[in-house]
Amino acid sequence: MSVNRPIVLIITSDPGFSREITTRWPQEPPPHSGAPDFIVLDAAFARDLNGSNYDLAIADTSADTSNDTSNNKNREHPAANDSGVDVETKGRDKESGAWIHLKQALAAAGKPAIMIHSNPAPDFHDVGLPNSPVLELPRESQLWPAITGLIGREILRRRHAEARACDAEQTSAAAHADATLGRYMLEMRTNINNALTTLLGNAELMALEPGLPATVQAQADTIRNMALRLHEIFRRFSSIEKELTVDARETKKTAHTAAGKH
Repeated sequence: MSVNRPIVLIITSDPGFSREITTRWPQEPPPHSGAPDFIVLDAAFARDLNGSNYDLAIADTSADTSNDTSNNKNREHPAANDSGVDVETKGRDKESGAWIHLKQALAAAGKPAIMIHSNPAPDFHDVGLPNSPVLELPRESQLWPAITGLIGREILRRRHAEARACDAEQTSAAAHADATLGRYMLEMRTNINNALTTLLGNAELMALEPGLPATVQAQADTIRNMALRLHEIFRRFSSIEKELTVDARETKKTAHTAAGKH
């Protein structure tokens, strides 16, 4: 999850559903930020979801049959077709199958999701998603938007906490690697200083050798100057080590003093 406000994807064909979610989303108390950013996606376009574009999805599984009068009539007076299956049962199976595909798409996206079913909820059979991040809730009474918002807020909080913990672990691992390298350089300081002393001494002896060609003299001076520069760098390492030791001692003393006051 990014450091910006989280994104909640609302999947529905009913404007009233998205309005209920957005207007009744619980406000974040300080020091948390405000409400997340909401994006509404028509259910007809929810076949292929990209989990990198949102942090939480909320899907409406209530079928919109307001424009399908023939279907309404069939529900009022279910009739059996030639195969003996009534039209109402066939319609429910088709509806359930569509939302099973949506559930599979939500699970494949890899982000947490909440599916809000009509009451009673459709009969979803096992779709082979035992570890699915999709939570299914019934639309009960008038409290379902508030309940959905509370659950959604807690999901976003948990994801934010997990992201911060992951960042902290990565920072700690990088700091540990740097500390290991620094300790190794300090442990090898004596050996490196001995090698630099030998290199510096030989370079000075070469520079004092009479009758050296100008090119060799210049090379000897270069070796001597580079050896002195490396020696100064490692002296700075020793100074940093002392500073860190003093800081650690002062921090420990301050911590003990604060603990004693309590």
